[in-house]
Formats: sequence, C-alpha cells, structure tokens
Amino acid sequence: RVMAAGGRSWFRALALGVSFLKCLLIPAYYSTDFEVHRNWLAITHNLPLSQWYYEATSEWTLDYPPFFAWFEYALSHVAKYFDPKMLVIENLNYTSRATILFQRFSVIFTDILFIYAVRECCRCVNGKRAAKDILEKPTFILAVLLLWNFGLLIVDHIHFQYNGFLFGMMLLSVARLCQKRYLEGALLFAVLLHFKHVYMYVAPAYGIYLLRSYCFTANNADGSLKWRSFSLLHVTLLGLIVCLVSALSLGPFIVLGQLPQVLSRLFPFKRGLCHAYWAPNFWALYNAMDKALTIFGLKCNFLDPTKIPKASMTGGLVQEFQHTVLPSVTPLATLICTFISILPSVFCLWFKPQGPRGFLQCLVLCALSSFMFGWHVHEKAILLAILPLSLLSVQRAKDAGIYLILTTTGHFSLFPLLFTSPELPIKILLMLLFTVYSFSSLKSLFRRERPLLNWLETIYLIQLVPLEIFCEIIFPLTPWKRHFPFVPLLLTSVYCALGVTYAWLKLYISVLTERISVRQKAE
Repeated sequence: RVMAAGGRSWFRALALGVSFLKCLLIPAYYSTDFEVHRNWLAITHNLPLSQWYYEATSEWTLDYPPFFAWFEYALSHVAKYFDPKMLVIENLNYTSRATILFQRFSVIFTDILFIYAVRECCRCVNGKRAAKDILEKPTFILAVLLLWNFGLLIVDHIHFQYNGFLFGMMLLSVARLCQKRYLEGALLFAVLLHFKHVYMYVAPAYGIYLLRSYCFTANNADGSLKWRSFSLLHVTLLGLIVCLVSALSLGPFIVLGQLPQVLSRLFPFKRGLCHAYWAPNFWALYNAMDKALTIFGLKCNFLDPTKIPKASMTGGLVQEFQHTVLPSVTPLATLICTFISILPSVFCLWFKPQGPRGFLQCLVLCALSSFMFGWHVHEKAILLAILPLSLLSVQRAKDAGIYLILTTTGHFSLFPLLFTSPELPIKILLMLLFTVYSFSSLKSLFRRERPLLNWLETIYLIQLVPLEIFCEIIFPLTPWKRHFPFVPLLLTSVYCALGVTYAWLKLYISVLTERISVRQKAE
C-alpha cells in the first residue's frame, strides 16, 4: 500500500502539527462571518424549522442549504454548554471569550473530516515515482500541500468559515471515485451540495464522469463508448441517491410550502455582479477596463460627467456596480458565459476519457470557469480549484507548473481578507512558508524534467512582492489614501486576475491538446 504502517507516523505528525498551528491562531482577527455563524446557531437552536429561512433579526440571514442548517443546529447543542448567551437571537455581535473558543474549536474539530479525506487522497496517488527520502515522495508532498494549505488556514482559522469540513467531504468523494467506489462518491457529493450550494460549480464534472464510467460499464478498443454497456440498474441507483438526499434536505420545506423562500435565500441575484472586493476573475478585468475607458472618455470629453453613475466613479469597489462605457452585465449573461466556458472540459471528459486524472482536470476547469465568469463570486472560491489541482500537481510536471501559478496568485488574492495590522506578519510569513515549500518540493519531485515555469511566468510571480510592499507600506503613507482608498484592492484584484486567467487558459490548452495513450483508451 502507498501509505503503509511506516507512513502513518509522518501523516499523523503533519495533521497534529497543523492542528496545533490552528490553536495558535485562535486569538487572531475574525470577520463578520463569525457573527454570521453565531446568528445561525441561535436561529436553528431557538426557532422551529418553519421559521429558519424567514428569520431576519440580523442582516446575516440563513442562506446555506438545509443540511448546513442542521449542522448548525447540532453545534448549538454543544454551544449551550460554553455560553448560552451566544444562542440568544437578539444578542447581535456577541463575542464572549467562551463564544470565540467554541467557534474556533468547532472549526478545528470538524477539520478531522478534512484530515481523513487527505489521507484517502494520498492513497490514490500513483506511487511509481520512487524516492528514498520520505520528503520527496508524492504522497508526502501532497499531504503537506493539502493539510497546510495557506488559503484554508487563513480563510477558516483567521477569517472564520467551515471550508475545511466541506472540502473534506469533496476530497473524500473524489478519493472514492478514484477508488471506483462510485456510489459512495456520488452519495458524498450529493450530501455536500445540500451543505453548500457553491459546489454546484463542479457538479457537471461529477455528472459526466459518473455517467461515462459507472452508467456505461465498457469502452471499445479505440476508447469510444460501447453503447450496449449501458446499465439501467446503475443509473437507477444514482438517481435514487440524488432523490433520497434531496428529499431528506428539501422535503420538509416542500411540505411546508417554503421551497421558493429557501431558494430565494440560496440564490440572491439582487446582489451585484461583483463582491465588495472584486474576485480576481474576468469581471475584475472587465470592471477595470470600464473604469479606464471612463477616465479616458472624460479627459477627451467623449463622456458627459453629469450622466455618469456616481457609484462607478467615487465608490470604488462597491457591490452594485454600474458600468459606464461597457455594457452592464446581467445574471443571465454570467450564466451563459459560465456554461460556454465549462462545455469544452465536459466534452473532453466524455470523448477523451482518461480515468480519474481526466475527471480531476474537468473538475478543476469547471471550478475555474465558474470562478472566472460567475455572478457575485467570492474571492475564497478560488480554493475550489486550488485544492483538487494539488492532486494533479504531484503527478505531472505540466500540472505542477500550472498549480504553482494558480496557487501563488490565488492565495495572494486572499490577502485583503486580513486587513488588520497584527495579521500582516502572520499572513506574509504563512504565505512565504507555503509558497517556498510548494516551489522547492515540486521542483525536487520533477528535477529530471524541464523547468516548471518559464522566465515570463517567474517574473510575473516575483512582481507580487513589490505589489504587496506598495499596497501595505507605501500607499497608506501617500495622500492618495484619502481620495482613492480602493486603489490597493483594485491593483491586487486586477493583477491577480491576470495570473488566474493565464492558469485557466494554460490548463485548458493542456487538456484540449493532450493525446491519449492506447492504455488510457483501454481504461
């Protein structure tokens, strides 16, 4: 086995080490998400099911699917032993020491699922690349890249969310599919969708892969589909899993006649195209281009200053963003763009089957395409592509290069989430440690192959250093800070958007132009 008895000790050490680090981060800054989850604990603990998705005492109303609401309900029964006052709905922004300890430890404890999922993913990694030193083994490198992932550490254990627990469920479902335990993988993913609906981004990869590999049980010699191998039983079993999970989750609300209310909370299209801080995607570049054209148009007297929407010029990075020169974007337009950008990856998964690696490539491309063109995308959603790409990065040099670009750029784009002074050295140190390890370990793993990055990619990534120095040290000392406070965010978002877009295009070109070996076709 890849992770034999000797391998358990180093994996346990990595897991315990990162858990200890999470405990050290307990006193750190936390965002409004801390109050969001405290409020959800109070709602689910005090109110009957029929009022969960109607309660609006706090502005942070319940907007996750029902399984997550039940998760909060379960946590609330432990929370009452720490501090019952945190479960009072009217106690807005309540932050006693006991509340902070409970919230922090609940995230650390539920990360046990993530640790287990990482262990299962390490079992799936091809162990042919022999290495005498444990530090150079793909399984060890993958375990570090996942367990010590910088993005997860700051988003969950400083900013405050439960992504580790949820990503654990996703990675475990990926591991089960790689192990050809298809029904377990499908069940885990179906449950995950009813915990957090953002994972719908990668649902096409799951749907097509299960249809291609499980519902059709054989291929022809040339790799094409053997249509006669279609299994009605397998389709029925998958359908039953989806229906049963959906019935458990949404059934009570359908009976209460509240499904439209639940859906309106889950999909709030009244929010703007971009989040308060632009996620580094296509729309960040689009918004920046609109701003640049507006400034140019005003200087050349092509535009009437009185007709320009005020928010677009003076508000900086606001939620409701009115475009001035370029056409304004609607939710339907973003949906069409996302659908079109996902299609090629789905076609590749169907017509160029490559087993689990093809599935992972499609999953990453679905996540990245949705991140690039989705409506009101959060910058944290980049982790949905970074984590599964980690599994590919330890298996091929080409994927390792793309991983280094995406993970460095994507993690740097999360810096604005931690904007308080005490967290500045923490985020820089953790980012440096993780990035240096990623580069050195993958370079060592593929040292017999071509360099992972070309000179242009290297220069682009090095420029993140002066960008950070300007945004954190130089800019606050200039008079621009008072008149243009949004400039550091804009620069970070636009510069990182270039890197994310480049990684997305490079991965797509790699997948579309890849030739399949005879052995892969047979599989």
